[in-house]
Amino acid sequence: MVRKKEAPIKLPSPSPKGKVSVEEAILKRRSARRFRAQPLSFAQLSQLLWSAQGITGTGGRRAAPSAGATYPLEIFIVVGEHGIENLAAGVYHYDVGNHSLSLHLSGDLRQKLADTALGQSFIANCPIDMVICALHPRTAYRYGRRGERYVHIEVGHVGQNVSLQAVALGLATVMVGAFEDEEVGKVLKLEGQIKPLYIISAGKPV
Repeated sequence: MVRKKEAPIKLPSPSPKGKVSVEEAILKRRSARRFRAQPLSFAQLSQLLWSAQGITGTGGRRAAPSAGATYPLEIFIVVGEHGIENLAAGVYHYDVGNHSLSLHLSGDLRQKLADTALGQSFIANCPIDMVICALHPRTAYRYGRRGERYVHIEVGHVGQNVSLQAVALGLATVMVGAFEDEEVGKVLKLEGQIKPLYIISAGKPV
């Protein structure tokens, strides 16, 4: 398992319209811990990532509100074997500006990630796990100590966006906050200032 430098993987353009209303998505949203052993499509992955941090307006404005538009969040996708159609297992970083993925680590690391999260087995059994991390200094630079609160508020916005987008795609999610931060950082080989805040497991519900 080594870092590789490969060409970015361009994601399909996200769709601004769906067949499920916001109200229906709110009504149907539930946490799921059992997922089908079926891969997601590139289009579904694209839509989930766009709902989390995608560009939605001029000046790089994103799908989730951010204090002072400081955008401290970084998203890594832990993809299992056959988790995404025609995409090798590995850890990928989401490039917001280019709406693309770059390979961060190769190999299926879902079980190791689950081990950092009190052994919650669904993390290892779902097609993908979205790990939302933060660079707190981006926001603290403007807001000082208060910035930490703003970052944590922002990750909540992202979690809700992803969960509702999943419903609209016929998928399901579960939000995970119970994990050992330092161990997650080791498994994903995160740089020191990048701190994991949230794990979102996603897939097709049973």
